[in-house]
Amino acid sequence: MELELKAQTRKESGRKLKTLREKGFIPAVVYGSGHKPVSIQVGHEEFRKVFEQAGESTLVKLKVDEHIKNVLIHDIAKDPVSDSFIHVDFYQVRMDKEIKAEVLLVFVGEAPAVKSMDGILVKNITEIEVEALPKDLPHEIKVDISVLDSFDKHIRVKDLILPSGVKVDAEPEEMVVSVIPPRTEEELKALEEKPEVKVEEVEVAGEKPVEETEEIKEGIEEKQEFKEGSSK
Repeated sequence: MELELKAQTRKESGRKLKTLREKGFIPAVVYGSGHKPVSIQVGHEEFRKVFEQAGESTLVKLKVDEHIKNVLIHDIAKDPVSDSFIHVDFYQVRMDKEIKAEVLLVFVGEAPAVKSMDGILVKNITEIEVEALPKDLPHEIKVDISVLDSFDKHIRVKDLILPSGVKVDAEPEEMVVSVIPPRTEEELKALEEKPEVKVEEVEVAGEKPVEETEEIKEGIEEKQEFKEGSSK
């Protein structure tokens, strides 16, 4: 999957960025090892469509004016109210050097232990760090959970099916997904029961034992006496 995005160099900064955003553009910057940072702007809707497909682990061909840069979408900032993009960082990569990226795990299929045995599917991790050449970075890694036909079956990192040229930066035995038995009626009842709390055992917030209060009072009086003695 090859994705392209057009951009233009940008001179606006500071307060002028508000006007830029109102015109439908996102201020952005491109940087990378051995490359001087470049201020650019991209169309908001064009970027949104590319980001939906690329995420932060798929290579994008960024055309800045007439120059092509191979980049990853490295960081984004959104307006907390409108949820619109307000800034983007692009990381320019070297095509001959392996890089690391977080890749989403997509769980496919249906676990028989859930469907037939009323088990509970437990996803221990939903994304994983991989290392590969930029051209080999996957957008996602699919995990087939149809093999989970009992509570004894698990899928670990070592069981993941990886694309060619991709390595996982995680412990091979780390659990990815499993199915646990449903809770028994006794367990559910225990969760619903609330522990009985006696009124006399409840300590009022801010209330301290008499002994501690007296000690504090004595300490204050001693400090006051020390100050008065020093001033004489």
